[in-house]
Amino acid sequence: MPASSDQDVLELLGQMVAIDSVNPSLVSGAAGEREIAEFVAHWARTTGLAAEIVEETPDRPSVIVRSGGTAGGRTLLLCGHLDTVGTGGMIDPLTPRIDGDRLYGRGGYDMKAGLAAALVACRDAKAAGISGEVIVAAVADEEHSSIGVQQVLERVSADAAIVTEPTELAIGTAHKGFVWTQIEVLGKAAHGSRPHLGVDAILKMGPILLALEELGWRLRERKHISLGPGSLHASLITGGMEESTIPDRCVLTVERRTLPGERVLDVEDDIAGLLAGCRTADPELVVSSRTTLARQPFEIAASEEIVGVLTDVTSRVVGASAAVQGMSYWADSAFISAAGIPTLLFGPGGDGAHAEIEWVSISDTVACTRVLSATASAFCRVPDQGHLALKI
Repeated sequence: MPASSDQDVLELLGQMVAIDSVNPSLVSGAAGEREIAEFVAHWARTTGLAAEIVEETPDRPSVIVRSGGTAGGRTLLLCGHLDTVGTGGMIDPLTPRIDGDRLYGRGGYDMKAGLAAALVACRDAKAAGISGEVIVAAVADEEHSSIGVQQVLERVSADAAIVTEPTELAIGTAHKGFVWTQIEVLGKAAHGSRPHLGVDAILKMGPILLALEELGWRLRERKHISLGPGSLHASLITGGMEESTIPDRCVLTVERRTLPGERVLDVEDDIAGLLAGCRTADPELVVSSRTTLARQPFEIAASEEIVGVLTDVTSRVVGASAAVQGMSYWADSAFISAAGIPTLLFGPGGDGAHAEIEWVSISDTVACTRVLSATASAFCRVPDQGHLALKI
């Protein structure tokens, strides 16, 4: 990669951090992805790349950037999201500030640095005239419902993909999924002085919470080789109207983090069995449950070629063997993998995702860009050339 690209990626990162792209599904009235999508498309076109804005959901645009390439080579998809979480109590969240090796600002770590690295790698792939094609999917709404990546996948296909979420320059080969379950207990309202006329829905939820805690302990016994055990926690609970009224309704939301191989149906069966046990213990219990949102876990086989290519390139570019491991968070990689595209995660290090102080490593951002550029060169060539490229 040209030395000038090191500075280019940092300049691009600073420009993107300065653009407000808070997800409006998280913060009412927030800016959304419009301005940053238009910026990315303009940047791509001015550097000789093709850019298409995808906006199947009004005011929630994503961008598909293409390097172009010669026939016969393979296609590598690089994916990053445009949106960020809210700025909360941050001070000057949209003013990128450099202190040593750290660039501070909302979205720098999660994940505009990875997206900037992908865009520069795509530009350099075109400049190098590599076989095949590099595609960058700069997607909307990853922080909420992932509408962007789902819409982009209707328009693109690839032989492999790298999601450039922050991984601390480790190679991510798996992550958990999640299932959100809403449990509702119905009671009967009455004046607090006449408890015999009412049914306390909040107290009725108590045994269910204890049963969920026991299920959580059982989940810890099931361990994935790189992700550890699954988990469960009570996220939200609401109920009651006022101090002197017996509550007629209590609603609990539970999040279950699932391992590869676990299905939504498995989670629903566990909840159904748990509630059946609670009804047996309390025949008067009126309770129901429903799944409100679910996302699949993700895992790639170690035998997939992109795993070996990225591992080899990272060790040569970074100068040390990269860790190959599971990631603690969910990402759009699950959708890409489910579309039949072998997928990995790889991105720079830093800290403060969703926190009031967020920063990304400058040196890691540069290294990530170099790794992505070299990986594109090695992978996108026709297979017999690809093996030669690994030895360069």
